Amino acid sequence: MDSEASYNKALDYLYSFVDYSLKHSSELAKAEFNLDRMFALMEELGNPQDKYPIIHVAGTKGKGSVCALCASALQAAGYKVGLYTSPHLLDFCERIQINGEPISHEFLVDLVEEIKPAVAKIAKLTTFEITTALGFLAFAKQGCDAAVIEVGLGGRLDATNIVTPRVSVITSLSYDHMAVLGDTLAKIAGEKAGIIKRGVPVVSSSQKEEALEVILRVARLMESKVTLVNEDVKFESLSSSLDYQSFRLTDNIRPLTLDLQLPLLGSHQLENAATAYAALKVSGLEISDEAIQKGFAQVKWRARFEIARREPPVIFDSAHNEDSFLKLRETLDAYFPDKKAYLIFGASEDKNIPNMFAAMKPKIQRLIVTRANHPRALEEERIVELARQAEVPYEAVSPVESALARALENSAKDGSIVLSAGSMFVTAEVMKAWNNLMSLRGR
Repeated sequence: MDSEASYNKALDYLYSFVDYSLKHSSELAKAEFNLDRMFALMEELGNPQDKYPIIHVAGTKGKGSVCALCASALQAAGYKVGLYTSPHLLDFCERIQINGEPISHEFLVDLVEEIKPAVAKIAKLTTFEITTALGFLAFAKQGCDAAVIEVGLGGRLDATNIVTPRVSVITSLSYDHMAVLGDTLAKIAGEKAGIIKRGVPVVSSSQKEEALEVILRVARLMESKVTLVNEDVKFESLSSSLDYQSFRLTDNIRPLTLDLQLPLLGSHQLENAATAYAALKVSGLEISDEAIQKGFAQVKWRARFEIARREPPVIFDSAHNEDSFLKLRETLDAYFPDKKAYLIFGASEDKNIPNMFAAMKPKIQRLIVTRANHPRALEEERIVELARQAEVPYEAVSPVESALARALENSAKDGSIVLSAGSMFVTAEVMKAWNNLMSLRGR
């Protein structure tokens, strides 16, 4: 069997288990989340997650960016770094990266074959639990000196929460996955704060008071020292362009000031960078300010206000709730104040779409409603009805490649932005379609 056939067979095996990322929110709410299966699986595999220091990151928004920043800085400091994130955009192996590169398809196949006997002994394992185990095992087998682990969903009962990290990080909290995590910020914060381990330091991005109270209460119970961004570590913007933004970070604990550059755009990314800086410093891992400066300047994290073309602009983004759409609009206002966008939009069925539209309405030239090839994607008809109610100009175009073609056609006439957001699944398909278009044009 050739390597790609073996790889596809390995993916078929992983997806043969229950995959809650493909389930509707009503099924997700009834899911049997607990950590017993995960502890048992890792015990069978020799607990590879205990073989390297870990930075563990939960949150509603920004956790992926914080993970990427931490991993990039550690790599710049000379560490061999594992990075575990989800979901992937274009290729499953993006979830498990070592020194900024996804593991090879061949290595994933080998890992899957290795864990099959252990998996067979434990009932009711899920796709995400097995994938998380693959990540932990990959980092141990490749001799990683450190790993940065992103929580999949929530925190308390997430498969990644079997680790005892050097630092527990909680990024910006807002409303998302409410069927599973709860319908108040306090309940959501309680689930996220479930990653706090006794005596392990905590870093938190700035939070609304309701969420912060919960984090601080849990940290006190666990006797964990808390570092707060915007209090212990502050930041201010110095300048920005379409290439990077520079900012000054003030560490009130050490104390010092540090000037940094970041290729990730938007003021929210400055907060993510301050959170990553605090996490690195609190982790106890040896890392210089120079390595942090170098790592932050070199970070790569796709589909976060990613400008694929400058004129007329084509932008890929991962905004998928009200809070992230507000941040996206602020970023558009900052970098493209005089332009509106043809917004290629699809969403999962559990999202508050009216609030997303309200946040973005001033920047929408026209909504191009589409549907990703994904079980949780909402039908175009339902989104169209919500667009009509919100009085947002719209048209429905499927499949996603056709939606991109329509947006590009419109943009060519008036110079408006082509923007993809609303669902990672839609943006991933837009990115694939864009890449195909560029390869056809020989770029």
